[in-house]
Amino acid sequence: EVVSIETYPAKTEAQTLLQLLSEQSASAPGRLIYTFCAEDGTRTALTLSELDRRARAIAGRLQQTVKPGDRALLVYPAGLDFITGFFGCIYAGVLPVPASYPKPNRPMPRLSAICHDCDAAVALTTAQTLDTLQAVRTSSEFHSVEWLPSDRIDDAHADRWRRPNITPDDLALLQYTSGSTSQPRGVKVAHRHLLNNLEMIYQGFDVDGLHADGAKRVGVFWLPAYHDMGLIGGILSSLYSDGHAFLLSPTAFLQRPVRWLRSISEFGATVSGAPNFAYDLCVKRITPEDRETLDLSKWRLAFCGAE
Repeated sequence: EVVSIETYPAKTEAQTLLQLLSEQSASAPGRLIYTFCAEDGTRTALTLSELDRRARAIAGRLQQTVKPGDRALLVYPAGLDFITGFFGCIYAGVLPVPASYPKPNRPMPRLSAICHDCDAAVALTTAQTLDTLQAVRTSSEFHSVEWLPSDRIDDAHADRWRRPNITPDDLALLQYTSGSTSQPRGVKVAHRHLLNNLEMIYQGFDVDGLHADGAKRVGVFWLPAYHDMGLIGGILSSLYSDGHAFLLSPTAFLQRPVRWLRSISEFGATVSGAPNFAYDLCVKRITPEDRETLDLSKWRLAFCGAE
């Protein structure tokens, strides 16, 4: 059964992701929204106003290069740069195309297939990635693509930004299938689709009820940002629900599954989730001694994406 959000009072009147972020930034500029926890223990964080500023700066730079509706590959390692690049595209009216991060000096058939299929005009990444992929990005498959290191875009470009005319029916992103059984295929996702989905998650998870006692809305997520559960279930849902998301890299979890539960314990997360294999991995690879150090008492919603 398909249930429309028209049966609920929607949490927000925003009709596009641009509206959602810009309005939240205006109302609570200093609120922390994302913190990335690197494997070496360092942390980097973004407030709503910082994310809004970086999105406007990246958009201002993109508007000098590409047209509204053009496609932009997002080729990022785990971290906050993906998020600022994603919203930079949204703010420019450019269509973000999240892509998996390729291994250095390896063939990139998936990335090449996506680039060709969506006719990408630009690829956003980091300066370090540009060096790592030097040989690959200059290959014939990417000859028409301009590569931009978004982490090198000066904040001054924010002042050159011009707000695009975006409607709820305009596309927000192209989301590609895994390509495990055939070539990756792009799914067209409009702003209204995303906001509808985010509202359904908000209502279905009873976010207000979970935090009715005033508990902080904290989530911990490690799934890749190009993955549906990582992007929508973790990153965008945290923004929509006024939460604070602590993000880990997929590698950090896979190498040591206890890092996921330690983060939930340390940050007092109320919401977290993963595919079912992750729960199995925790059971198999976390020792009784590790379990003794964990406090998961604040974890109220553990969602599971079954394979």
